[in-house]
Amino acid sequence: MPRTRTRLPRTPLARTRLPFAALSMASASALLLAGCSQSSDASEKAGDSAAPAATATGKKPAPFSEGKVKVALVRQSGAGDYFEQWGNGAKAQAKALGIDLTVYDAQADNAKQATDLSSAINSGAKTIIVDHGFPATIQPEIDKAVKKGIKVVVYDVETTNKSVVSTKQDDASMAQAVLDVMAGELGKDAKVGYVNVAGYAALDKRDSVWKKTADANGWKQAFKVGKVTDSTATDNVPLVSAALTQHSDVAGVFAPYDELAKGTVLAVQNKKLQGKVKVFGADVSNADIQNMTAKDSPWVATAGTDPSAVGAAVVRTAALELAGQLNKTSVEFPAVAITQDFLTSKNIKNMDQLREALPALDLAKVSTADWIPNVAH
Repeated sequence: MPRTRTRLPRTPLARTRLPFAALSMASASALLLAGCSQSSDASEKAGDSAAPAATATGKKPAPFSEGKVKVALVRQSGAGDYFEQWGNGAKAQAKALGIDLTVYDAQADNAKQATDLSSAINSGAKTIIVDHGFPATIQPEIDKAVKKGIKVVVYDVETTNKSVVSTKQDDASMAQAVLDVMAGELGKDAKVGYVNVAGYAALDKRDSVWKKTADANGWKQAFKVGKVTDSTATDNVPLVSAALTQHSDVAGVFAPYDELAKGTVLAVQNKKLQGKVKVFGADVSNADIQNMTAKDSPWVATAGTDPSAVGAAVVRTAALELAGQLNKTSVEFPAVAITQDFLTSKNIKNMDQLREALPALDLAKVSTADWIPNVAH
């Protein structure tokens, strides 16, 4: 989820994560959006994953036919489990492909991410995947990598280098999916609140859709607050609480990144407005599902991608690019709307159950080939 500072969502987010995301932000998200199991060191070797992989039938192309391929994943993660799931999907897919994956995580430190990218360039990696980041900080390092002949694939990052492959959640469709639900719930001319932050790839795209939809429905925006930190959910509670103190008559609040939505939910509950104010978010994870299905939760709808599936698909995209088989410069991952009513009616408690109930979350057919053993999610 959360593009100047990228989830996305997930992605979805920036990506969220973005994803912007996945802020797709994912975000996301974005984005730099979504603690995960973050490494306190500059880098970490990707660990084993229990995720099963489908058997590949095709012959591996070079360089994968020549043994393990060295790839670097340079991340800019934030709070929440979106980034953890995204990373787990990426690691599982890398292992299935025989990739020697080194993960760097700047954890919301822009200067450190630039240093991490420099380290990745000098590590001998054939491909570098950049998961979220602040373009002004990392663009020079991305350009250096490309000049050295390293393939670069970014997720929820705006880049000016035309040799870079861009991957992202479809943040516009994500926002529209949940805002369509919001419009159905609130109707025309409703008084609403908005929790968002400018400057993140996924969140900026979601903001554009928000403005058009709010305008089309004649919604009256009573307030806009929000910030992204290393504790986004917690740090937004007082901001939203203060806004609700002045505008307790809003019918709904749109918070298009799951950490912003979590903070909004807590604020609504603290003000004892859960029976009056509905929360509409973005992105989806285990924690989000638990939050939405909790008793008296005001979070009634979200939209997102499966962060684990997105992480895996980004690695597959990088593999195809390295093998010379991608033949495109951008890949988008579609989002789906998820309502509280759907989750409760299906008794869905986690992402595994959601995947079974919503096959549209499966990205197994995105960025794949017969020589790629797709991991299951």
